[in-house]
Amino acid sequence: MKLYLRGHSDRYAVEQLQMQLFPDEPSEYVEAPFSNENGAVSTLSEGRVFCTATARITRGGKTAFAARRFRKDLCGVRERRRILQQAYFLAAVQLLDAPPPWGALAGVRPTKLSTAFLRDGGSPAACDRMLRERYFVLPERRRLCVDSSLYTLRALEQTQPEDLSVYIGVPFCPTRCAYCSFVSESVEKFGSLLEPYLQALLREVRETGKLLRETSSRVRTLYIGGGTPTTFSAVQLKQLLDAVRESFDLSRCLEITVEGGRPDTLDAEKLRVIRAAGVDRVSINPQTMSDAVLKRIGRRHSAAQTLAAYRDAREAGFPCINTDLIAGLPGDTPEGFADSLRQLLALEPENITVHTLALKKGADLFSSRADLPDGAAVAKMLADADRLLRGAGYEPYYLYRQKYTSGGFENVGWCKPGTQCLYNIYMMEEVHTVLALGGGGMTKLQFAQNDLTRFHNPKFPQEYIARIDDVLKTKREVVDLLNHS
Repeated sequence: MKLYLRGHSDRYAVEQLQMQLFPDEPSEYVEAPFSNENGAVSTLSEGRVFCTATARITRGGKTAFAARRFRKDLCGVRERRRILQQAYFLAAVQLLDAPPPWGALAGVRPTKLSTAFLRDGGSPAACDRMLRERYFVLPERRRLCVDSSLYTLRALEQTQPEDLSVYIGVPFCPTRCAYCSFVSESVEKFGSLLEPYLQALLREVRETGKLLRETSSRVRTLYIGGGTPTTFSAVQLKQLLDAVRESFDLSRCLEITVEGGRPDTLDAEKLRVIRAAGVDRVSINPQTMSDAVLKRIGRRHSAAQTLAAYRDAREAGFPCINTDLIAGLPGDTPEGFADSLRQLLALEPENITVHTLALKKGADLFSSRADLPDGAAVAKMLADADRLLRGAGYEPYYLYRQKYTSGGFENVGWCKPGTQCLYNIYMMEEVHTVLALGGGGMTKLQFAQNDLTRFHNPKFPQEYIARIDDVLKTKREVVDLLNHS
């Protein structure tokens, strides 16, 4: 679908919305007017009193038009962008079969809006009204947004200006899942890299810990993710966790999480090693409790292995366990998804994260989409999840969106009250610095609200191992910036 701008150059704001509302029609930005073709014209004009945004969209032989305006003397950059998006949305929605759940919001972090609104003194009811009137967000999504932001406010009360979080990435998995687009190498092909990767990672852990001890910064949360960190052996995990405890001052750390992830990488010995190192949160992520669906997505474990891993985690003494599900997997149905969720609820984990399938170019499913549930089926899965989780006493505590999700929905972390994962909140809301270690890690230095400076580690394990000296040099520069801020 073509996009032509007239009277303004705010391409990003409009194009991102176009890509979200019409995901199956590649967006093409053009610099000349066109006619009688699928496409949109976004216009901004100024009169004596008002700035006016209009959108005219043609699709499938039908044309829709909408306009929004704002007082010229009050129309700054943010207001201009808002009326451009509102006009585009109001035209587009006339051509859609159903209104999109997140309305005119195109960003991946909608709770940033609601959190900022509440931090400025707005009430939850007023926040709900803002999301409805400015962005046309549907009721169920507005409730998720406001509820999650209330958790963010409580999490912010537990931080000080010198606090930061640490992320340690292990980009390896037993096999690659069909839906996965992350940088993660399968052990089948790259198992020989595990040990050299660990040795490089240990160097970065020790150097970063040493550097941090010379600053006023304090680690508030620590998260070991991937990939699947428990692809490491029990001996390797102990080496990593011992290095973490020896290198970092964790006296102010509120939580340490290990992403166990795949049940087929977990056993009683590994879980005992992880727990003995002081880790108090572990994630066990089946994605579905249907063996048939597991096979469809390339997971070589069974629902029974998930139950066994969960039992072993409880016996190891973990006070907080998270489990993940994905709505929209190939071969799944609303009934099957609800059955998976009921099986997890019967285990009574402290956290349950409900993702929506995202079709990314790096995933095998991107080119092979057979037997995927449609948007209506995914909507039913998520509506059932909301009903069942709230009914069981869980509350949404963080959420984020991704591009190309089924039905345009979201990923939501649910928790029993008081068991929220603070790292997830701090990372997703971008409220303080996150130092990232390991292949593919992205450090975000936060010097002021909404002021982030990013530093990327090499993406792939081979590259990370080969460039570890450069990684350590960059980390020294990062901590020096942090220290002088």
